[in-house]
Amino acid sequence: MKQLQGLKKGFRKNKKYWQLYLLALIPVCFVFLFNYVPLSGILLAFKDYSIRKGIWGSPWAGLKYFRQLFTIPIFPTILKNTIILSLLGMIFSFPFPIILALAFNEIRSARIKKVLQTISFAPYFISTVVVVSIIFQMFSYRYGVINTILNMLGIESVNFVGSSEFFRPSYIASGIWQNAGYSSILYIAALAGVDVSLYEAAAIDGATRFQRVIHVDLPCIMPTIIITLILNVGNILSIGFEKVYLLQNPVNYNVSEIIATYVYKTGIEQAQFSFSTAVGVFNAVVNCIMLLLVNAIANKISETSLF
Repeated sequence: MKQLQGLKKGFRKNKKYWQLYLLALIPVCFVFLFNYVPLSGILLAFKDYSIRKGIWGSPWAGLKYFRQLFTIPIFPTILKNTIILSLLGMIFSFPFPIILALAFNEIRSARIKKVLQTISFAPYFISTVVVVSIIFQMFSYRYGVINTILNMLGIESVNFVGSSEFFRPSYIASGIWQNAGYSSILYIAALAGVDVSLYEAAAIDGATRFQRVIHVDLPCIMPTIIITLILNVGNILSIGFEKVYLLQNPVNYNVSEIIATYVYKTGIEQAQFSFSTAVGVFNAVVNCIMLLLVNAIANKISETSLF
């Protein structure tokens, strides 16, 4: 009885905020419709899907397509390429936004800081297609800017695009250039919340600007760094499809074929919907396991975690 009275009291108390609840209902419905309802498509991985019969009418196939995935000759290659590309991206790309945010935080002139932040943010809003076009324009064998400079120096042109060794550096470097500025926003916001008294205490102790960065700034934003790292590791097999596909050619196929491009080619081009769904489910399960594992390790070591 007391619980019922408490519910009625709470309902009357929050009734005046019905407009806010109605407004919140819109994004909740959006998330439900576009994030949860499509999860029913996972059933395709366990069925011999037929467009004519539909998802529910197609016969069950069990783990047939998962066994097919693990037995195809190309599976070790695409798994290795995905992991290597993801790890290289984390090793080289992850520190840059942190360094950039720390550098911006040390700039005293507000006008210069705004200009530099705008310049660093701008590449993020460039289309992936345009970024890849810029790469080809820069490193083209015949008319590329780099080879033009090399020719002016008396050096023969180098076929960068026609080399498999060029794929990974170009992917990582272009990713750093495009995303570092935008990703630094999170760390800039974290640095804005650092207690000013810590800087004053460090200055009284005679700490240099570099020492303040090491002993004040970094420890204060370390929880943010750890959370971001956990989320990145949780997406270790979820590499963006567009740039890899556009940079791909027959020469670099052995290092550029990843899970995302393989799913596209088998699912869309070859219409193997059940098999491509099984690959996607495998991808999601591995990402989930890595997320839980790294989260547990971070919680044990630093007491900072997602949950």
